[in-house]
Amino acid sequence: MTSSLDQLSAGTLDWLGANLDHFDPYTADAGTATHRQAKAVLELALLCHCSPRPGGSHDERLDGARALLRKLWQRPEFPRLFDAHPPSAPTYGLAYAALAPDGIDDSACRATLGRLAPGFLSPAGKSPLKRMEIRFYADKAGADHTIEPYAELVGQSPLVTLTAAAPGDVVTGDAAPLTDSEGYSLTHAAFFLGDYGRTTTGLAGDALAHARDLVRRMLDHCVGQDRWDLAAELVITQFILGLEPLRTPSGAAAVECLVRAQRSDGAIPGRSASLMESRSAPAGEFFRKAYHTTLVTALMALVLSSGRPSWHRG
Repeated sequence: MTSSLDQLSAGTLDWLGANLDHFDPYTADAGTATHRQAKAVLELALLCHCSPRPGGSHDERLDGARALLRKLWQRPEFPRLFDAHPPSAPTYGLAYAALAPDGIDDSACRATLGRLAPGFLSPAGKSPLKRMEIRFYADKAGADHTIEPYAELVGQSPLVTLTAAAPGDVVTGDAAPLTDSEGYSLTHAAFFLGDYGRTTTGLAGDALAHARDLVRRMLDHCVGQDRWDLAAELVITQFILGLEPLRTPSGAAAVECLVRAQRSDGAIPGRSASLMESRSAPAGEFFRKAYHTTLVTALMALVLSSGRPSWHRG
């Protein structure tokens, strides 16, 4: 691991570990929380789920997070928190079952899957990206579904179908090659297809070159605009697409951009420089603004420093 990745990894994991009370919906100040508590917990669960990497070792800095997740997953009332966010509740429930810690009583997970509407696990009426997301979590949860295989979805994914703005379409030098929603759909498609770098996406030839170019162009924009959250996701996407991000100019610049953004306590203080939280903000408010980007940066450092599956090499 490079010194920059060392700094990002150590700082972000230390900050997350020191702020586990803000993830826990049942702490004394949970009633005044201003973030989506269920979403924050599920993101923490995803980080822990992704932490065992090929050739990697157990990271003890996540032990506190793992202990919190085991406690929450064994509270039968915890899944009811998903109902506070009706549009996201089915996806949250599916992710909850998929990301369950090993060795726990899975009764609550099975009950949560049983409450899903019958049509939720089918492709009807859903975008290709949504179908990829459902398949990603349903496969991990062992849930029956009728979503088509990834081999049929990859050609419909944003990695293939999105087109960046042509040079003549750019009005100013600050204009993004993709919209925010397109940028996130690009990264999330890679996450689901490539399982955060564990498997191949199925892209090859011109389609792979097209996806890599989209990521590079959007990453250059994010670095120039200090868009920290999306930059971290795009670096992970470069890795998933078979690149070594620290050996690409855009990936290396993004990592250094995140190093500059990191506070002395390890946090990345918001999704971007324009949205960063003040140092004087109350702890709960700062957590709401900082936790997601800090967690994604921790995940980025984890992915980049991990061993590579054999298909990535050569």
